[in-house]
Amino acid sequence: MTRSLLLGLIGEGISASRTPRMHELEGAQHGIPTIYRTIDVSEARLESASLDELLTAAVRLGFNGLNITHPFKQQVIDLLDEVDPRAQRIGSVNTVVIDESGRTTGHNTDVTGFARGFEAGLEGAARNRVVQIGAGGAGRAVAFALSELGVKDLVIADISAERAQDLAAEIGEHVRAISTSELEPAITSADGIVNATPVGMVAFPGTPFDTGLLDPQTWVADVVYFPLETQLLREAKDKGCRTLDGSGMAVNQAIDAFELFSGCKADPTRMRETFLSFGA
Repeated sequence: MTRSLLLGLIGEGISASRTPRMHELEGAQHGIPTIYRTIDVSEARLESASLDELLTAAVRLGFNGLNITHPFKQQVIDLLDEVDPRAQRIGSVNTVVIDESGRTTGHNTDVTGFARGFEAGLEGAARNRVVQIGAGGAGRAVAFALSELGVKDLVIADISAERAQDLAAEIGEHVRAISTSELEPAITSADGIVNATPVGMVAFPGTPFDTGLLDPQTWVADVVYFPLETQLLREAKDKGCRTLDGSGMAVNQAIDAFELFSGCKADPTRMRETFLSFGA
């Protein structure tokens, strides 16, 4: 067992992340002193640092692992020594384990994280046609999860049409890409909508589409978890829609990541309580 853990989160606009506290408190419960640092590239001192530099520095400084978030989940793959087959297929890594020799291995815990959160928070929700906005790092994981959850017709829109098309082609014939100009009719005919973009985060305020298009029968899920209630979810609730915030994905991906970092199974209830202790 690891005597102590030095962990970090690399991303942009992540100063309010709840992930450090979840890992630090869970580590303490297992008798493993754990320090978890945010490595926020939006901070002035890191503005000129490349992802390669940050990863190399973490290895040299003896970090045991890293979480990777927007906008680096795809970019990090080419910098790692090894990538778990599932993460390789998804084309997105959110967890990097660094062994004692400094060898890096990438994993993806977002897929199971989103799926478990969906089943708990939107049990029984219709999933014939779902519109997903965003095909980046988190979007890739969400699309694979929605496919595994049995969505029959998954429609993906992204500001990069090519990125959406590539993702749709990788998953299967039941997934198709549309342009953002086709979003309006897609949303009005969907059972559910998933925001898999950073829009709604503190650093990226707003909504990814006009919420006036929502029908009360449509469910709305968001992967953003700070703030916990995004503008999108607030306006969807006002319309009478069932909603799913980003906490399920955030907590469940952390549970799986903690096990990869420490070799110990995290307590799901405890991890969620830690997450929710920050409030909305």
